[in-house]
Amino acid sequence: MSAASPHVPLRLGMVGGGTGAFIGAVHRIAARLDGEFTLVAGALSSTPEKSRASAQALGLARSYDDYFAMAKGEARRKDGIEAVAIVTPNHMHAGPAIEFLKRGIHVICDKPLTATMAEAKKLARVAEKADALFVLTHNYTGYPMIRQARAMVAAGDIGRVRLVQVEYVQDWLTEAAEKSGSKQAEWRTDPERSGAGGATGDIGTHAYNLACFVSGLTPEALAADLQTFVPGRALDDNAHVLLRFAGGARGMLWASQVAPGNENGLRLRVYGDKGGLEWAQEDPNYLWHTPFGEPRRRITRNGAGAGPEAGRVSRIPPGHPEGYLEGFANIYAEAARAIRARRAGEAVPDGVLFPTLADGLAGMRFVEACVQSSRRNAGWVTL
Repeated sequence: MSAASPHVPLRLGMVGGGTGAFIGAVHRIAARLDGEFTLVAGALSSTPEKSRASAQALGLARSYDDYFAMAKGEARRKDGIEAVAIVTPNHMHAGPAIEFLKRGIHVICDKPLTATMAEAKKLARVAEKADALFVLTHNYTGYPMIRQARAMVAAGDIGRVRLVQVEYVQDWLTEAAEKSGSKQAEWRTDPERSGAGGATGDIGTHAYNLACFVSGLTPEALAADLQTFVPGRALDDNAHVLLRFAGGARGMLWASQVAPGNENGLRLRVYGDKGGLEWAQEDPNYLWHTPFGEPRRRITRNGAGAGPEAGRVSRIPPGHPEGYLEGFANIYAEAARAIRARRAGEAVPDGVLFPTLADGLAGMRFVEACVQSSRRNAGWVTL
């Protein structure tokens, strides 16, 4: 691939994300927010006709009927894509990722990693040999106050971590939305497309990843009690999980899509022997720090008390909210920095953080262990 000025956007392709696809639109916004990428090619849907129509609607320069033709065709072009975003349902992550990685094209893939552990391991083997980066879009790791919390834990501001509590709670699957024409509900509740985990795979993996990212702890075992409350549903829609971390810390994770009154209630609390931290995704500008025996303190994004880790991924002055789209965009911006460094033969710049294949494999092990544990009457399963 030809070298380019750092100011020239990287050429991006997309697999999935055609007309009517929610997450595809999110990725497109995130990719262009900082001017780091320009979308030039895509295989946007499961049929050639839909792919072409979606490409035309987006004004794409090149449309392909399937991801294999796209990977092959783009790799042959001098102006071919430098990275590809994979935004399909879970069961269609591995195939495209493998084809593009084999051809040296960087992959930015939606989570979870794949639908099955077998696919994940196959993808991992290819990625280890490929001359290309693999980035997983656990977008909540891109929030400024999450970067702040991670830095404070690492600096010892709350002492030795003892407790981690995380929850991701929604209500949109309280009824059988998958039977009333909801495309998003249909594939997320289908084991063939989603994998073994329902709520655990869809939002539980986000909560798990966030808990590990901020705390810096390594999970050793879990005990999970999974439920399927909606009659006829094939996958879990609620999960209660106990976690044991290396070093003795303990954790609790709750993931639910059947809790009326909750929209996207992702909340994290981390407690050490010197204090605690609290953050809520629906109020993302603030991180609450409580030193033991002292009043609760509010740290604001890019404002009072925030450090450089938060500042480098903030765009606007304090008081203006940054959230979901900007968090996604931060992952894309970090990926662009890493891709440019790789192209220049340099190390990834200090401070650049993005979820990797290892995070994806950890998420797959989490889902697999949750399912195994629940089948054993919530028995402990080693990670």
